[in-house]
Amino acid sequence: MLDKFTLFLNDKLSVPMGKLSRQRHLQAVRDGIIATLPLIIVGSFFLIIAVPPLPANWAITEFLVSNAGTIMLPFRMTMFIMSIYAAFGIGYSLSTSYKLDGVSGGIISLVAFLCTIVPVAVSADADVGVSGWVMPMGNLGGGGMFVAILTSILAVEIYRITNRSKFKISMPPQVPPAVARSFEALTPTIVVVVGMATLTYFLNFDWHGIMGTIVGPLINAADSLPSVLLLVFVITLFWSFGIHGISIVGSIARPIWIVLLDANTTAVAGGYQPPAIAPEPFYQWFIWIGGSGATIGLAILLVTITKSKYGSSLGKTAFLPALFNINEPLIFGTPVVLNAMLIIPFIVAPTINAIIAWFATSWGLVNPVVVTAPWTLPGPIGAYLATGGDYRAIILNIILIILSVVIYYPFVKMYDAKLLAEESGVENTEN
Repeated sequence: MLDKFTLFLNDKLSVPMGKLSRQRHLQAVRDGIIATLPLIIVGSFFLIIAVPPLPANWAITEFLVSNAGTIMLPFRMTMFIMSIYAAFGIGYSLSTSYKLDGVSGGIISLVAFLCTIVPVAVSADADVGVSGWVMPMGNLGGGGMFVAILTSILAVEIYRITNRSKFKISMPPQVPPAVARSFEALTPTIVVVVGMATLTYFLNFDWHGIMGTIVGPLINAADSLPSVLLLVFVITLFWSFGIHGISIVGSIARPIWIVLLDANTTAVAGGYQPPAIAPEPFYQWFIWIGGSGATIGLAILLVTITKSKYGSSLGKTAFLPALFNINEPLIFGTPVVLNAMLIIPFIVAPTINAIIAWFATSWGLVNPVVVTAPWTLPGPIGAYLATGGDYRAIILNIILIILSVVIYYPFVKMYDAKLLAEESGVENTEN
C-alpha cells in the first residue's frame, strides 16, 4: 500500500510539482525575492529598535521613541521598498536564464516597475518653501510585489524578443563589451519605458489597483487557518517522501508571505495593530520548530529516552543542528522518509502547532510576527524577535516544543524498540 502511494505521489505530484518549481519564470521570481531577504532581515530589526519591547518609563525607551523617525530610515530604505530590489533581482535572474546580460535585464525590469508608480505633485511648503514631485512609497514595498513580478517578467521578455530580432543595435567587435551591452539594451529600454509610460501616465492604467483586486482574495485566503493547514500538510507530505517541500511550495507561496509580512511591518511603523497572522516567520517560529515536521521533539527524545545504539548516536549528532532548525540529519538519518512509523508525528506535530499558534495569535494572546529573524536562531529566541519582542512568544514556542515531544514520544518508543530488536538480532547472529 505504501509503495503504491509512493509511486502515485512521485508520478502524479512530485514530478509535476518539481517541474513547476524549476520553471524558468518561477525560478526567477524565487531567486529575486530570496535575494531581498538580507535586506528584509536587517531592515526589520530597525523596526524593533524604533518600537522597543521595553518599559515605557525607561530612559533608553524614551530616547529610542523620541528618535524613532530617524531610526526607522534604514527600515524605510530596505524592507519598506523591497519590491524595487525584487524587481531588479527577478529581472537579473530571468535574463541570465536566457543568456542575456543580467545587469541590463535587472535595470530594464526595475524601470518597468517604477513606471507603474505615479508621482504625486506637492505644492510649496510654508516652512521648506519648495514644490515638486513625491514618490508614493506604499506600492514600493510588499504591496507592490505582484506588480513587480509581472512587470519584471514582461520587461525581460521584451528584452529577449528584441535581442533575437533585427531591431537591436549591434556594435563592432572592437567596442568594449560593457559599451556594447549598453547599446544592445537601448532598444528594449525604449520599448519598455515608452510602453509602460503610455499605459500608466497617458491611458491611466492602474497596475496596482487592478493587481490588488485580482490577488486580494488569494492573499486573504492564504492568511486563513485552512490555508495554513493545507500548506503544512503538503510540505510535510513532500518531505515524507524525500522531496524538499519548502523549496517546491515556497517558490509559489513566498510572494504572498512577503505581502502579508509587509502589511504587518507597515502597520507597526504607522502605530497600528498588525493585521496578518500567517506570514512566513509564523511558520518558522511556531510550526517548523527544529525544522520541517517540528522535529525538535524528535531530536530531544532521541537524546533523552532512546536505548538503542543507533538512536542514541543519531540523537547526539543531530540535536545541535536541530536546535538551529537544521533537520536533514534527522529526516534522512532516522529516516523519516518512507518511514510509516515516523511520518505520522512528522505531519501531526506541525499541524497541531499550527492550530494552536493560529488561534493564540488571532485571539491576541501573542503578537503577530513583524520581523524576519534569521532562521538559524533557536526557537524561543527567534519567536521573541519575530514578534517584535513579545515575551509571550517565548512561552508559546516552549509550549509547542513540549507538545511536539509529547506527540513524537510513543512513535519514538516504537522506533527505538525496533532498533533494539534489530541490534539484538545482529549481536545474536555474530555470537
